[in-house]
Amino acid sequence: MPVISKKGQLMPQSPIRKLAPYAEKAHKQGKTVYHLNIGQPDIKTPQIALDAVKVHSLDILSYTRSEGSEEYRDKIAAYYQKKDIKVTHDDIIVTTGGSEALLFAFGSVMDIDDEIIIPEPFYANYNGFSTASGVNIVPVISKIEDNFALPPISEFEKLITPKTKAILICNPGNPTGYLYSKEEIKQLAALVKKHDLFLIADEVYREFAYDGHIHYSIMQEEGLEEHAIMIDSVSKRYSMCGARIGCLVSRNKSVIQTALKFAQARLSPPTFAQIASEAALETPQSYFDNVIEEYVDRRNTLISELEKIEGVKVAKPNGAFYCVVELPIKNSDDFAQWLLEHFDINGETVMVAPAAGFYSTPGVGLNQIRIAYVLKKESLITAVHILKEALKIYKD
Repeated sequence: MPVISKKGQLMPQSPIRKLAPYAEKAHKQGKTVYHLNIGQPDIKTPQIALDAVKVHSLDILSYTRSEGSEEYRDKIAAYYQKKDIKVTHDDIIVTTGGSEALLFAFGSVMDIDDEIIIPEPFYANYNGFSTASGVNIVPVISKIEDNFALPPISEFEKLITPKTKAILICNPGNPTGYLYSKEEIKQLAALVKKHDLFLIADEVYREFAYDGHIHYSIMQEEGLEEHAIMIDSVSKRYSMCGARIGCLVSRNKSVIQTALKFAQARLSPPTFAQIASEAALETPQSYFDNVIEEYVDRRNTLISELEKIEGVKVAKPNGAFYCVVELPIKNSDDFAQWLLEHFDINGETVMVAPAAGFYSTPGVGLNQIRIAYVLKKESLITAVHILKEALKIYKD
């Protein structure tokens, strides 16, 4: 009998999606499931992006350039320049989502068994990307007690070995919502320059910074021209998750030339999605102002309701739309499945993302969940009430 590859066997399941069959079964049983598990915004996609696809004048749906159309990349560069990020279209490769940009980055700067240091908890798919690339994640743990701030640089430095090729951060963070300060970025910049490493920053939530905080990109830091690789995406910024358009950005010409070879191997990013994404760049600032106001309101509501539950600990996010919650239980995987299979209030239950999958250190985060506050306030209040009542009944 043919045998599945070791890589395939080691490929982790998504902690966000692996419980989907239980949610589907609950739906079929007539239950209402409040989805707190996945970062799918309910915010309306800008109409200008939708209209661009509706009124296109294409006669042939053809390939674009492997790096994305030059016109679109010019407009992306102009967007970044408004954010004090000085790049040109030659520094940008358009990808099929931020996921492909990360895979291109891993493939371009790391070989089999090389190491990448990542503060955890981190976006769960980093585990999958590293497995697919044959790369080893070396975690440095950030703590809920510190609101998941950047761990001390000394903790990073003692993990650096001859196999270390890069440090990866998500800013603002998924799943924590933590927004790294300018000072923290400068500390990381000094470290990668000292040890001649790459600094990869997943900045797909850059527009979502709250409470007067300002997002500071690694691409704004002088002296990182050869070290910085930025990952970006239209998915969350414009509520266009299904477009699957992202980009890899670097002023390091060797990185771009190498990533382009990976891009050529998959031919080109999707044409219609590029048309929509290019149009989305014309979205007025008022759209983002309204979205940020809405997310701040939702965050405040969620945190306030969670803090009313005895034994619950929650970190307050300053960006993105996630938070990590520590529960008075032993195993959040079992709890999340139990919620879908065995618990409801008047036919309503909740779906959460167990947080252990956002760590690579075994046994860490077992009593934590990630909540995406992508539902309206009223739904969040109801969902937290269900969670509160469930915790009274659930037995590990």
